[in-house]
Amino acid sequence: MKIFGKALGMLLSAAMTVGLGTGVIASPAQAAEKSINIGWTAWSDAEAVTKLAKAVIEERFGYKVELTMADIGIQYQGIASGKLDAMLMSWQPLTHKPYLDKVGKDIVDLGPLYTRARLGWVVPDYIPVDQVKSIEDLKKPEVQKQLGSKIQGIDPGSGLMQASEKALKTYDLKGMQLVSASDAAMLAALERAMKRNEWIVVTSWSPHWMFANWKLRYLEDPKGALGGLESVNAIVRKGFYQDHPEVFEFLNRMVLPIGDLEAMMQEARQTSYEKAVDNYIKNNKARIDYWVTGKL
Repeated sequence: MKIFGKALGMLLSAAMTVGLGTGVIASPAQAAEKSINIGWTAWSDAEAVTKLAKAVIEERFGYKVELTMADIGIQYQGIASGKLDAMLMSWQPLTHKPYLDKVGKDIVDLGPLYTRARLGWVVPDYIPVDQVKSIEDLKKPEVQKQLGSKIQGIDPGSGLMQASEKALKTYDLKGMQLVSASDAAMLAALERAMKRNEWIVVTSWSPHWMFANWKLRYLEDPKGALGGLESVNAIVRKGFYQDHPEVFEFLNRMVLPIGDLEAMMQEARQTSYEKAVDNYIKNNKARIDYWVTGKL
C-alpha cells in the first residue's frame, strides 16, 4: 500500500492511538525514559518474534515496551519519521523492496532475525499434482472452475499481496481474482475448504504454523514472480542506538532458528503467544543470555 504525505500522517496518527488498546502512545522524543515503541502486524511469525522481544526487553532491561499494530507501509513510515522506534518484520530483499526503496535511507537495518523465509501460493495436498503443480496450471479453465476463479489473499497492503498482483500479470492469469482479507480470514477460508475437501489456493509464507497443522504444498513458481528465499530483519529509527544502546545491541544479536520460531507459533495456537514466549525463554536460557549480554 503506497500512502504518503498528509494521508499517511493521518493513518499513522490513528494507528499510534490504537496500539494494543492502551491509549495514545507518545513518539520516542516524548516517551518517558526506559520506554520504547515497536510496530507490528498480526501475522503469526511477526507476533511471536515481537512478543518474544518485548518480554525479554521488559524483563532483562526494565523497559516498558508498547506495541503498535499498523499496516506494514505505515510502520515503515513510522520508523523513518521517528514516530516508531523499531519493527521486527522487514522482509528482504524483495518482498518489502518498494517500502525500502522509499525510506531505506531514513532507517537503520540491524540485519536478520531469522532466515529461509519465503512467499508463495499454497494448495491442499489432496489437489492432484498432475492437475495443479505450478502457478502456470491456474490458466487452465477446468482448474479455474474448481477454484471458483479466486486466489484467497491476506492484507491488501502487504508485500505478499503486492507480489501476488505481480504474479497475476507475470503468468497472465486474467481469469483469476486475488481476494484481499486478513491472515485470519485466509486461514478460515482454507480450513473451511479443507473440511469440505474443496479446491482452494491461498497466499502464504514460511514460517507459518499452517504447514504443521495441515498437509499443504507450495505451487511451483518457474518465473520467480513471488521471489526466492528471504530474510526477516529488525529495523529501527535513526538515533535509536544513541537513545537505547542496550536494546539496540540486543536486537542486533537476536537471531532465531526458523525451526524454533515455527514450534513457538504452533504452541501459541494451543495456548497463547504469551505462554509460548514464556516457555521459550525458560527453555533457551543460554541463547537469551547471549542476546542480552553478548557473552557466550
